[in-house]
Amino acid sequence: MRIVKTAQERKNEILDAAEELFAAKGYDNASTNDIIAKIGIARGTLYHHFGSKEEILDALVERMTREGIDRAKTIVRDDRYPILERLTGILSSISVKGGAGKEIMEQMHKPHNALLHQKMQERLINGVVPLIAQLIAEGNESGIFETKYPEEAAEMIMIYGNIAFDDNENLTPKQKQKKGKAYIYNIEKMIGAKAGSLEKSLLRFF
Repeated sequence: MRIVKTAQERKNEILDAAEELFAAKGYDNASTNDIIAKIGIARGTLYHHFGSKEEILDALVERMTREGIDRAKTIVRDDRYPILERLTGILSSISVKGGAGKEIMEQMHKPHNALLHQKMQERLINGVVPLIAQLIAEGNESGIFETKYPEEAAEMIMIYGNIAFDDNENLTPKQKQKKGKAYIYNIEKMIGAKAGSLEKSLLRFF
């Protein structure tokens, strides 16, 4: 019996296959023919949904970003956990893991993908800043933070973090950790948190 899939189901199937292939072979070495063969679809079916491998990459970036923001929203709403734990959870939810995520980020840092990279950063900032601001405001109310500007502080945390740690592979582990410690120290100062209260939970990202 022939299974008829919706357009969204077929798109997700193509993206899932592409994600696996990019992780296994690398973006440059994986072709649209590989994707077609992995799923077992006609060439016309793939090109009906995506005009090129570059469009598939764009859609993967969009999906990865959207899923990260959705995870962050779930974490913020779960008030069973302390504010500091939820703040750490937000940053963890949007951090790029290995496999396809790492490969996609490597592609983002290539000059010809500069626009796509910028779009990804803008989506993250617009989606996550309000969530961080909400937690800072909650921390103000409970007395663990003290800042007059939760929204602006959240914006500074995200924008600086996006720029300063976006592509730091050329730094030594010692340099990364020092930079991370300075970032955490200044976050604590900016939101009026107790000195050292964020270091233990956030330093693992660096």
